[in-house]
Amino acid sequence: MDLGGFHLLLIALFVFYFSSTEGSIHTYDLETFKEVGNAFLLSGGSEGIVASRVSSDSHDPSDTRDGRSFIKFDNITFWRSKEAADQHSSMEHSTGLIQAIIFEAADRDNIGGSAYGGQRSICCTPDLAKLEGCRQGEVIRRPSSVDFNWPIVLNTYFSANFLYTTMETKDVYITKTGMYNLFFISCDPKLRGLKMSGKTSWKNPDGYLPGRMAPLMTFYIFMSLSYLLLSIIWFSQYVRFWKDILPIQNCITLVIALGLFEMTLWYFEYLNFNNTGIRPVVITTWVVTVGAIRKTVSRLLILSISMGYGVVRPTLGGLTSKVLLLGVTYFLASELLDIAENVGTISDISGKARLFLVLPDALLDAFLILWIFTSLSRTLEKLQARRSSVKLDIYRKFTNALAVAVIASVAWIGYEVYFKATDPFSERWQTAWIITVFWDILTFVLLCVLCYLWAPSQSSQRYAYSGEAGEDADDEESQSLTSDVGLVKLEKKEKTDVFSLEDEAEEDKRE
Repeated sequence: MDLGGFHLLLIALFVFYFSSTEGSIHTYDLETFKEVGNAFLLSGGSEGIVASRVSSDSHDPSDTRDGRSFIKFDNITFWRSKEAADQHSSMEHSTGLIQAIIFEAADRDNIGGSAYGGQRSICCTPDLAKLEGCRQGEVIRRPSSVDFNWPIVLNTYFSANFLYTTMETKDVYITKTGMYNLFFISCDPKLRGLKMSGKTSWKNPDGYLPGRMAPLMTFYIFMSLSYLLLSIIWFSQYVRFWKDILPIQNCITLVIALGLFEMTLWYFEYLNFNNTGIRPVVITTWVVTVGAIRKTVSRLLILSISMGYGVVRPTLGGLTSKVLLLGVTYFLASELLDIAENVGTISDISGKARLFLVLPDALLDAFLILWIFTSLSRTLEKLQARRSSVKLDIYRKFTNALAVAVIASVAWIGYEVYFKATDPFSERWQTAWIITVFWDILTFVLLCVLCYLWAPSQSSQRYAYSGEAGEDADDEESQSLTSDVGLVKLEKKEKTDVFSLEDEAEEDKRE
């Protein structure tokens, strides 16, 4: 890529992209312009927008799904300091130029000057005016090869020595699908300390939902229906065999209900977002909290099953407090991360602060995986020692499913890192939604596996813990064990040896 003057803008673009709000109505509350190179600059937004399906003059202003795409400037007001105003003559009609620049990511190199004199400029200098024919004191702009009118430049001037000026209300219609960026730039050195208030609205043909998020609304409809179908199948079996229900099956029921509730809430949250362009803090926080609870309960369910809860032990014993502590810690870490990513304006969250929130969540997941597979290994050893073939078969299938899920997760994380590293300007925003949905799909598939392995049935009690004396009482297992008395004695010896290695002090505790 050409090392054009836009590289100064690139710094600001990265800051905005990693710290901007998800809302399509961007509000500015006396935001201060930053000095970048020889310009004063403020990031106004960056979103993927799909091209309009209809002409700009045929629409219903009250219909958010009217097929139009635009960026609307509403009540944008610029404020300068008293010192800056005094530097301009009251006799001049127009003083202090501010320019709003809208460009598609593919045209990013069309903003900024050449390397004349060893420096690159956003604003046109006297030397660059001679070299490139730009207008001194304005942003250097070269027309797009696709559309001569792009990038769009909108000019606003202060009047005489007034302290503020208001930008004309204007709709910029989008006729080409792409990732669009908005910057407010001033090349006037007298406007140091410039501030801005107002808002801009970014609309797609079907509403205010950002282009990279629009497919998620349809996805959550699909996931809600999937959870609904799973719940119907599960609850029909649950009611049919309610007398034989195990504690594990009650936990699975809770996870299904939470999943259905969460997916439905996400759909309505996105629907509201699409209609209004904003995400109410209370509603979004509630949805995020339900999601954090569902993720926490799901992980604790898998950990409890891995420990053999209800199968090789009636309770978790002394491990209960540790499992609950891990659950509370994971919930808090997940809740904070999801709130930072989804709730309200997060422009004050820097890259380091976001990393601070991501790392605890990732480390807790890694610790959980390690604990789960360690517990699974011990549970499998116990079942092998007891020759519980039915339970052993279920746990082997469960272990294989978890192994596949972990491998798929690691591979997807690698792909996600590659995807983001090779797309610094989010030009592949139309497929970015796939990164998010993978985790929801993986969670649902793993839940379906649990439902299949521990489905309510007349023989559910065969999978339950029934005391060491009764563990070998299953029909198919008792035949093989009673056929040889010496084998039974050997089995009992193996049980004793295994349990002696299993943290007896922890397991024998009862809370």
